[in-house]
Amino acid sequence: MKYKDFEGDIKDLVNMKLDEIEEKEHVKILHAVESGSRAWGFASPDSDYDVRFIYVRRKEDYLRLETIKDTLDWELDETLDINGWDIKKVLQHFHKSNATLYEWANSPVVYRTTDEWKKVYEVGKQYFSCKSSMYHYYGTANKTYNEYLNAEYVKYKKYFYALRPILAAKWIEQKKCPPPVLFQDLVDTVLEEEMKEPVAKLVARKIKMAESDKDKRLVKISEYLLKNIFYYKDMLEDTSDDRYPDWEPLNKVFLELL
Repeated sequence: MKYKDFEGDIKDLVNMKLDEIEEKEHVKILHAVESGSRAWGFASPDSDYDVRFIYVRRKEDYLRLETIKDTLDWELDETLDINGWDIKKVLQHFHKSNATLYEWANSPVVYRTTDEWKKVYEVGKQYFSCKSSMYHYYGTANKTYNEYLNAEYVKYKKYFYALRPILAAKWIEQKKCPPPVLFQDLVDTVLEEEMKEPVAKLVARKIKMAESDKDKRLVKISEYLLKNIFYYKDMLEDTSDDRYPDWEPLNKVFLELL
C-alpha cells in the first residue's frame, strides 16, 4: 500500500509494515527508527522515509545448517525505504564499532522499541570506538565532497552529507562518545561561531529545495569542509586503535535473547 492510498499518518503506515514483516518473516522487531535526513532534521519537501529496524529470529532458525539472510529489504518506493538487520549481524557490527548502529540507537524518531533492545544497546555502548567512528565520518565527508561538491553547481543537500559527518567527528574528538543524530544539536555544540550564520542560511535554503535541485557552489562552506577533511585524515593516521576486543558480553546478550 502506498502512503497516498493510506488513511492515516506515516507512523501508522510504518507500523503496519513492521507488523507485516513480523508475520511473514517469523521475526520479532526489537527496534525500528527513522534514519537519514528526516532523523537528522533537514529533510527536503520530497524526502522519503528511511525506516531501519533490528530483528531477532526464532532460536531454531539460528541452528539451521543452511545460511539464512541477515538483512531484510522490505520496501522501496517513492515514499518508503524499509530495511533491517538481524540481531546477530548487529552484534557482530557492534564489535567493530559500526557508527551506523549508534545512529539507529539514538535516532530521535522511534517507531517502536523493546526492553530487549535496551539491554542489547547497554552492551553495545561498551564497544564504541572513537577512532573507528571518526574514521567512518571522515570517510563519508571525504567521499561526498569529492563526488558531489567540486562542481560549479551542486545539490545543496549534499553539503549536509559532508557537514554532518565533519561535525560528528568533532563531537567524538571533543566528547569521546556517540554524537547526537540531530544536525542542529551538533551545530549548537561543536560548530565554530564564524560558521553558524553560513550554515543557518544553507539550512533555510535547503529545506525549500527539492532533492534534485542545484545551485551555485558555496565557497566558504566548501573551504571549511576541505580544511576539516585534511585535518581528520592527518589526525586519524596518528590515532591508536581503541576498539574493545572481548566477544563475551555480546555472546551473552545474544544467548539471552534466544
